[in-house]
Amino acid sequence: MAKLSVPRPIPSLAVAVLLPVVWGLTVGWWTPRGPGTNAEALVSIAVSLVVGLGAGWLGRSRWAMLGVPVLFVVAVELVRVDLRGLTVDAPHASGFGFAALLLGRGLHGLLTGLPLLVGAAYGAGIARRGTPAADRRPVWRWLGRGATGLLSVLLLLVTVAVAVPARTDRIDGGIAELTSVDTGDRRLGLMLRGADRNAPVLLFLPGAPGGSEIGAVRRHLAGLEQRFVVATVDRRGAAKSWASFAPSSSLTLDSEVADAVAVTEHLRQRFGKGKVYLVAHSGGSLVGVTAVQRRPDLFQAYVGVGQAVDLRAADRSQYDDTLAWARRTGRTDLAKQLTGLGPPPYAGMYDYEPLLANEVGAFDYDRTGASEGRGGMAENLGVSEYTLLEKAHALSGQFDGWDVLYPTLQDLDLRREVRQLQVPVWLVDGAHEVPGRLALLQEWYAQLQAPRKERVVLDGAGHRSLFERPGPFVDLLTRVLAETGGAGV
Repeated sequence: MAKLSVPRPIPSLAVAVLLPVVWGLTVGWWTPRGPGTNAEALVSIAVSLVVGLGAGWLGRSRWAMLGVPVLFVVAVELVRVDLRGLTVDAPHASGFGFAALLLGRGLHGLLTGLPLLVGAAYGAGIARRGTPAADRRPVWRWLGRGATGLLSVLLLLVTVAVAVPARTDRIDGGIAELTSVDTGDRRLGLMLRGADRNAPVLLFLPGAPGGSEIGAVRRHLAGLEQRFVVATVDRRGAAKSWASFAPSSSLTLDSEVADAVAVTEHLRQRFGKGKVYLVAHSGGSLVGVTAVQRRPDLFQAYVGVGQAVDLRAADRSQYDDTLAWARRTGRTDLAKQLTGLGPPPYAGMYDYEPLLANEVGAFDYDRTGASEGRGGMAENLGVSEYTLLEKAHALSGQFDGWDVLYPTLQDLDLRREVRQLQVPVWLVDGAHEVPGRLALLQEWYAQLQAPRKERVVLDGAGHRSLFERPGPFVDLLTRVLAETGGAGV
């Protein structure tokens, strides 16, 4: 006698719909840009698997495999509709847009959508077992089971991959830690390394908004660890500080300066130091200079590398140079794109993409003997100090952080707003830095008043000179230490 199909009660179907919606609303509030830590990723995978299993069982249909992830995604997107950044904005047809889609929604989907789908498949299969519908079309049934099995193996591999923790090599008799610091409303990732935990403390601020240079510092600047306790912080929204960039409004120059001051205060208290050495690179140098201007009592000396002065003027000069290069070398599509955009400033990162994506080519030089090559920051992601998830966020953090913060800094001009600093200042450039930036720095340097100031140019290097020529840079910091009485700081 054939078994009768039992219709799904309306309340069960409603709960099946409600489960992924509630989970999506929760995720949109909890991790709106995706999980930031291994623990968050593992929780996301586990809960998504359970939610998918429950919704599939209550729905009793293979359609749950499609419907559950779709309902979840709609709920997440509704919660985070006000966020800004390439990884959460509408998809964009460009190289940056494709990368942002993979690093944002793609990664988020892998850690939530995939377990929802797998869970829904198993849930529906369990609920349908023994029903007449389950006995029909055995070929399709076995194909479905095979596909579900493959997806389950993929989910297992993803889970294992994101569970691997970061680590940093021990330093016998010294300090080697991956930790974090509370800046008030946020927690920022921090790497501490030094051969002598009683040595002077050096804080390194990365360049790009949402930037992380832990990999580059580990690969190229290990020499500093013999002279300092080197504290490398991830800026808000970066790899180890991903969870600290949720609302777009939280990322401002003032919030970045407050973060730098809070990290400095933490280092002073932990290591019993009166003052800290500050090294800031590129866009981080605007934060560094402002922090030194506001709180000179915290810093023994300031070292700006690839120092930014006036973003608007620098970008307009770079625009002119890049357009001339495009025309000179027959890159007609790029020339047409730049002409259509007109000179900066622009409202968002996608408009800056032609300048950023072509900077290496337009201002190329011989990197023979350089420690870091043309790949820049991306070359340094292979270190054990990053988890797999953090390696992805090292890139996506720059996408979102740059898009939110950079346009707000267009009116900042150090020539007008920072004419004096009360600490010794060293400004370091590569000989092949973008010419417009060098000209602006020369203007600011000429008028800057400080107890001591010095410009240093590193041969065979460009904007990332400290990573390209780490030997001369470490030698410079050794001299800075000697000339500022740093041994007693």
